[in-house]
Amino acid sequence: MALKLIQRLPVLGIYRYPPVGPICPTRLLSSSRSHQSVCVTCLCTSAGGCIRTQGCRKLQDSGKRTLTTTIITKEPSFMASSSVGLHRDSRSQVRFTLQHRPTDSEEKSFQHRLETCSSSRQVLALLQSVVIMSDTMAAAALHRVADLEQEGNSLKDPSVLENETMRSLCFQLEQDSRLLTDAGVVSGLRACTRLFLDPWSMLMVRLVSESQERLDRGEMSVGQLSTLGEAMLALEGPECVMLEQVMEQIQKEEPSQWSVADLIAVYGFLQSGVATGGKHRDLLHAMNIHAMTVTPQMDERAVSKLLNALVTLNQTQAMPLVINLCKQAGHYVPHFTDEELTLVLGALMHFGHSDHLFIQAMEKYAPSMVFTSHPETVARVSQFFSQRKILSTPVFDAIAESFVYRADDYNTSQVTRHIMALGRLGYLPPNADDVFRKVENILRSRYSQFQPRTLLNLLHSCILVGRFPVNFMAKVFSSFFLQQLQDQETRMDPVVLGQLTQLYMTVKLECPFYEGPRLLNKYRVKSFVIRGRSLETSVDIQLYNAVIAGLVDLLGGRSYLGSKVRTPYCYTLDVEIKLDEEGFVLPASQIDDVYKRIALCIDGRRRFTGNKRQLLGKEATKQRHLRLLGYEVVQIPFYEFDALKDKKKVVDYLHRKIFPHTYRLSW
Repeated sequence: MALKLIQRLPVLGIYRYPPVGPICPTRLLSSSRSHQSVCVTCLCTSAGGCIRTQGCRKLQDSGKRTLTTTIITKEPSFMASSSVGLHRDSRSQVRFTLQHRPTDSEEKSFQHRLETCSSSRQVLALLQSVVIMSDTMAAAALHRVADLEQEGNSLKDPSVLENETMRSLCFQLEQDSRLLTDAGVVSGLRACTRLFLDPWSMLMVRLVSESQERLDRGEMSVGQLSTLGEAMLALEGPECVMLEQVMEQIQKEEPSQWSVADLIAVYGFLQSGVATGGKHRDLLHAMNIHAMTVTPQMDERAVSKLLNALVTLNQTQAMPLVINLCKQAGHYVPHFTDEELTLVLGALMHFGHSDHLFIQAMEKYAPSMVFTSHPETVARVSQFFSQRKILSTPVFDAIAESFVYRADDYNTSQVTRHIMALGRLGYLPPNADDVFRKVENILRSRYSQFQPRTLLNLLHSCILVGRFPVNFMAKVFSSFFLQQLQDQETRMDPVVLGQLTQLYMTVKLECPFYEGPRLLNKYRVKSFVIRGRSLETSVDIQLYNAVIAGLVDLLGGRSYLGSKVRTPYCYTLDVEIKLDEEGFVLPASQIDDVYKRIALCIDGRRRFTGNKRQLLGKEATKQRHLRLLGYEVVQIPFYEFDALKDKKKVVDYLHRKIFPHTYRLSW
């Protein structure tokens, strides 16, 4: 391996040359001592011979980093060994010390100031204002720049690496790499990978070499090993030999003895791709058990990171740990950053869990934060309450109000998730007219930005709250849009077909003026009961049986009841009762002379929001459509029926609900 070769090179031979930062090994540069162009990799050898062997090319090919910028510095002036030399002509006074380290309080203060920086310029200004810093503080500054500049696999503004302060800082890390602490070496290396520096730059080569030597000594902490593992995974991928060595040393340690910081670090390392395919199950199990005991010691950042790691690692068996973390998260809701809260909400939705304390904290905090938080965080709040079927009117009213003013900043997915939450809960906020006017404007101006399924979800959610996007139906039912929905599949998703069918039924029933294209029969479903994500909620069996028993006593026989009747209109009736023209009950099997059909909706708890007696949007839409189709809809809600204590009260209740204008007959 080329790195092994570099490690055997004379130390002074490496230290004498000034290249810093991401320098491509094939790029030519001018030496400060001569104007001859030489290969930068050759500068690492005393004889000047090129060391770009096949092993070097393998590392270069497997590394996923690309050249971002080239940093060329002059010869450093001589400095005492206790600190790192600056450029001779550098105006920056950035310096970190290895003998007289800052106190813990000074480091914490610096870290806090770093976190408040909202741009790279602010980070660089902070560095210039600090006279003395430790190597770990320097690495933390690089990490903060990476946090602010990372965008996918590149930097938003690569020129930040050309800044004099950044160049000076990187040069110091390079020159004193042997004097850095273990934490400084691995954290600095990880920060450099996040900044996409070239793996063959002198800075990276020296940090990797130092890391290998210290790894061989076996004195790194678990947290430092995890940081090194993440860096090498980013540099060389999962086949990196150093990764195996890192994992061997981590597995020798006992998780029950780890600190919270070390525990979170290992979770992050495993999350980065090391534990794919069910690897390291025993280690994860031991870590989950230990995490249960130290959850009360975790701060908001640790809770957020751990929940996110459990999602990535698919730790579905760790629900007791998730429950503990959710309780802990309830204390930190006002203190989470937008990113942390987004991760927490995503994890709780993934595991399908929430508790009373967390919900209370969210209901108290969300109405104020939705006006200033990141759009993705606000969208997650809507999505979370919707998934948990919690209709919090203060939260959704605040979200709706902020949506009117901030919707232009939201992407199409975030807009859609807001409306989907309202549709699922069947809730219209007080400013509904303004909200849907804004939605229509967004559809007009950004129609081409919507993915087909995202657009379908948005329009379908509108009908669940009685809003009819007629102006866009012609586009949705066009052959071009339907082909896009199919997405080269042999068969279209049944849920998509169900949404299309319900949209078409809505415009035919509730928008008779619609004269656009029809939905072809091949795109229609015969039933809205769909496996996976049904457009109807199945009936509660226990409640259903109790109601049927009361109906038999009321009507005098089971033959007068039609159970779970599938209508020609895709909906399924819990119970159907047929009447003739004079109001007498007909047998369920009779087809002729049916004058009226009564549809009994036996609505259990799952058809309502979790905290209020309000039907979900899909159930309210079903009952609205059944009335338009000519059925007399009678609702039997669980909260009314469960209050009945004996058979007589049940029969009297059913008689009043179904036949409110007739005396009971002696059947």
